[in-house]
Amino acid sequence: MTDKVEPVNRYSSFLLVAILIAFTLSISALYIAVDSIINQTDLTSSYSFLAIGFFGLAITAYILFQTRKRPIPESLKTPKVLTTLECPKCDFKNIRDFERGDYIFKDAGPCQKCNEKMIISAIYREEHKDKKN
Repeated sequence: MTDKVEPVNRYSSFLLVAILIAFTLSISALYIAVDSIINQTDLTSSYSFLAIGFFGLAITAYILFQTRKRPIPESLKTPKVLTTLECPKCDFKNIRDFERGDYIFKDAGPCQKCNEKMIISAIYREEHKDKKN
């Protein structure tokens, strides 16, 4: 029997406090707007407060929905690094995986054809082509 443990989503306390403050200010702006519309006092500022209140509520709702989304896991693939070995005498080429300590013009061992010392002539990363149809 294996127990699968789900990761706990924890919100930062700073984010929650900021959302709570924005929500409270938005509700108070809506209250001031409705109160001044009902009492017919300074309609220009009441419409401004109404717009600020709805905009603040929209922003807090947007932030809450964005924090509830699960992050997309990104997988980083390490590229395959290859080393090219060349024999200066017979021009034989060999390609192998990169090994720690490889550098250009390093002596890399005997040639398979003529037993002369081979030299590392290139180190490069293999390009992988993504299929995009």
